[in-house]
Amino acid sequence: MSEDLKGKVALITGANKGIGYEIARQLGSRGAIVLVGARDIKRGEEAANKLRLNEIDARSVQLDVTEQKTIDSAAKQIESEFGKLDILVNNAGIVSDGDAYGGKLRLPPSQVDIETLRHTYETNVFGVFAVTKALLPLLKKSTAGRIVNISSGLGSLTQNSDPNYEFADSKPLAYNSSKTAVNALTVLLAAELKDTPIKINAADPGFTATDINQYQGYRTVEQGAIAAVRLATLPNDGSSGGFFDEDGVVPW
Repeated sequence: MSEDLKGKVALITGANKGIGYEIARQLGSRGAIVLVGARDIKRGEEAANKLRLNEIDARSVQLDVTEQKTIDSAAKQIESEFGKLDILVNNAGIVSDGDAYGGKLRLPPSQVDIETLRHTYETNVFGVFAVTKALLPLLKKSTAGRIVNISSGLGSLTQNSDPNYEFADSKPLAYNSSKTAVNALTVLLAAELKDTPIKINAADPGFTATDINQYQGYRTVEQGAIAAVRLATLPNDGSSGGFFDEDGVVPW
């Protein structure tokens, strides 16, 4: 096991499965203490146990990004046990029913129900902000805090505007716009934190096979985690306020 992250504490939301679990595994295999954020404490503990079998120091943290009391409780738990947080990966995200993502249902944007939009934003946007806000004081206690927001190429306005974009036909209003909003949060928070050691960036994992797309993606979770892990471990002269996939900059 590599130990280049020894002593670092990393929290990954939605880490009991999929890309979140793989990010936790990769960070943990490099020596970080990984906190598996999960809505369901049983599933979180099962994931942490699985990581521990691979000699990773993993702990489960009950965390529902749409429930402020669980966010506050997680922040208190981390402060009590570690006194700081070095890495925050905002991975938890959803695709709402009725948002025409990768299924047979393909609603035009104007026909999406307003409640679908609200439900999606509650997790994908407000959840990201709420968790980041609550944990920022602990990230400021790190010598090199890193925040990674899991976004999507579908959140790129440039790519959504391009008729030749690989996923030009995929226009789920709630999901795509929620990831655009995540990108905006990333830029604005980076501007606020520019005079601190904290770096915040958005990561595009690509079309990865997870349950969010009924495993239709053609990329593995190992591939999907590459950009996020890289951004979570940036050197002191690394970028902040950017949008990246494993190949480099993704256009806004």
